[in-house]
Amino acid sequence: MRFAAPAVALSLCLAITASITSAGAVGKPDPRAAALIAQGQAALTAGETQAAVDAFEAALAVDPGYTPIFIDLAEAARQSGLQGKAIRYYREALERDPGNFAAISGEGAALVEKGAVEKAKRNLAKLQSLCGDQCPETVALQSTIARGVPARLAVESKADGGPTSN
Repeated sequence: MRFAAPAVALSLCLAITASITSAGAVGKPDPRAAALIAQGQAALTAGETQAAVDAFEAALAVDPGYTPIFIDLAEAARQSGLQGKAIRYYREALERDPGNFAAISGEGAALVEKGAVEKAKRNLAKLQSLCGDQCPETVALQSTIARGVPARLAVESKADGGPTSN
């Protein structure tokens, strides 16, 4: 009887440790989802963004717990010029995995493409603190910020901010 309380405490501690360890692991996707992800990535490389989105969404339906699918969906949205949608996918990935460097960097790049350079710089600072200046994701986001806002957006903002001539 005197070992009952320590035994319960030890089993509770082991259960919590096991649940934390399994929750933090990304793991491998379902094999069917992996095939759909590969199909989507091939379509994205070929410039067929709608086919890529369809494949990624099908993969998400097969394996909704596999977080990297959201990053693939975000990349497809960015290629389609839908930066707001891409940011939403990156944020979903970050909700599931707050330390995901690809999601932090991708969200920052989408923010630059949308014209929100200051918010992108916050992502860059976060990346620098998490993985350093030489991390591939940090370098990628630094170069995106250095390139600045896309020309089409800069022209639109000048047109929007200037005086109207009616």
